[in-house]
Amino acid sequence: MDAIQQTQIPVLDLSPEIDLLWDEINAAIQRVLRSGHFIMGAEVKAFETQFAAYLGVKHAVGMNSGTDALVIGLRALGVGAGDEVITTPFSFFATAEAVSIIGATPVFVDIDPRTYNLDAGQIEAKITERTKAIMPVHLYGQSADMDVIMELAGKYGLKVLEDTAQAFSGEYRGRKLGTIGDAGAFSFFPSKNLGAYGDAGMFVTDDDDVATMARMLRVHGSLKKYHNEVVGYNSRMDTMQAAILGVKLPHVDGWSEARRAAAKRYNDLLGDIPGLTLPYEAPEARHVYHQFTVRIPDRLRDTVQARLAEAGVSTMVYYPVPIHQLPIYQDWDYDLPEAESAAGAVISLPIWPQITPEIQERVAGALRAALG
Repeated sequence: MDAIQQTQIPVLDLSPEIDLLWDEINAAIQRVLRSGHFIMGAEVKAFETQFAAYLGVKHAVGMNSGTDALVIGLRALGVGAGDEVITTPFSFFATAEAVSIIGATPVFVDIDPRTYNLDAGQIEAKITERTKAIMPVHLYGQSADMDVIMELAGKYGLKVLEDTAQAFSGEYRGRKLGTIGDAGAFSFFPSKNLGAYGDAGMFVTDDDDVATMARMLRVHGSLKKYHNEVVGYNSRMDTMQAAILGVKLPHVDGWSEARRAAAKRYNDLLGDIPGLTLPYEAPEARHVYHQFTVRIPDRLRDTVQARLAEAGVSTMVYYPVPIHQLPIYQDWDYDLPEAESAAGAVISLPIWPQITPEIQERVAGALRAALG
């Protein structure tokens, strides 16, 4: 039995990336340690400039998490208590949580079963006089239907904040995700396509006033120290994370192409399995496969996941409970059948830029056996 067969295959393996960048990462860490500056500062400003240039936006505002980028982003766009924000029930809790934190109300719209993203065709029916914003999530690295979303936003005077936590470097009609709406929020959680080695996040916008408000809110509501103008947050970016992310950013496009190549290999390996639904890539989008998520038929998902674990293949379920069924929102009487169906059927297979064909063949063989 070879080494691959003897070991558990993880959902994500960061070690090849760390090995590749070891010397550069070490140099960046040593530079920060020697500087004695560990919160914000020149490294953060440099990364913000680098990040904004990559996306082609005017402003990038570093924060301590993707969640704070959503919270602060909504407030910077003028969303507050009593407002409604239309969003998806099929995402990590932080998406809706950010809305609730600022005193607004998340309004859930069911998902498109092909992309698992917000079904843009159902948004208009949920718009009321209290609706202030739409917050699409580009789930798994796949763009939401931004044409329809932006058309509705223009028609009804709504703000659009893109939750781009899982889709950095992804595109829609040639435009980078996170730059199409009024603003975009990004997470650099270590598992993301551009991941820090701790928590970090970024808010981006082309609006000068929105950027100024976001910068104020991330530092206790002040632009000048000890001159607090509004109640804000302690959401400053860690200098070490900015330095590490600055090393990694130039590699992202190559890593995204490698993820896409890995996705193609999976499609070739798994395409003939009856009933198995492979990821859909919309023709107008460039999917960057933060996750390679398949749909298991006939309510067999949990059984299949257990069999894969026994075969040494790790998997994850994103997400086993749709947000509207979590305890905090479960009494709101939503009926969202596509999100509920997906939650019981999806499973994400191991994927990372350096995953080898041999590992993918083992995963595919294990999945075929588990379904057999």
